[in-house]
Amino acid sequence: MATPTDADILTLTQWLSPAYPVGGFAYSHGLEWAIECSAVTSVSEAGDWIADVVEHGSGRNDCVFLAAAYRADTPDKLAEIDRTAQALSASSERLMETRLLGEAFCSVTSDVWAVEMDSLTYPIAIGHAAAARNLPLGLTAQMFLQAFMANLVACATRLVPLGQTDGQRLIRDLTPLCQRIASEAIETGLDDLGSTAFLSDIASMKHETQYSRMFRT
Repeated sequence: MATPTDADILTLTQWLSPAYPVGGFAYSHGLEWAIECSAVTSVSEAGDWIADVVEHGSGRNDCVFLAAAYRADTPDKLAEIDRTAQALSASSERLMETRLLGEAFCSVTSDVWAVEMDSLTYPIAIGHAAAARNLPLGLTAQMFLQAFMANLVACATRLVPLGQTDGQRLIRDLTPLCQRIASEAIETGLDDLGSTAFLSDIASMKHETQYSRMFRT
């Protein structure tokens, strides 16, 4: 992995910060339903659930997509990868989540960073923008996956509920997993996509008809 510059790190920190106006705080990725039905009731269960999503579900897959978008050498190839990302969304809410996050990221990043990009799903948008700005792929994928994980921890902190200290411990403990999964995922290709985090996919479907909810997904 190329050695990142300070500017690279700070750019990615800005893009993947909760303050970047993409609205990631509004999405629980199905975790809200898991908490509602008592499948996740403690800090340990929240950690196990999030770890499974990162390692065996959409977390890993999104890193595969991010890397493919980073390496896409034509607009047609990028569009094809984006269509695949949409097709592999496990539910309508997952599709909405990745499309709306991606649209927001594309809009802001185009205006601020002068990166030409149409509306893309979120991991495709991140990968394409990182390539356009010559940011290191490995660091981009690791920080993307850590930000995804940290957002799920923030959801659990509010809903389980967890204490702020327990939430920060979870982020600390799950960060090495994010580093490993991201590093492995970017060495693969679209033929290696796959998920065995079935309960997470089902949770995203169940959330669509959940009676009372705080999050959009």
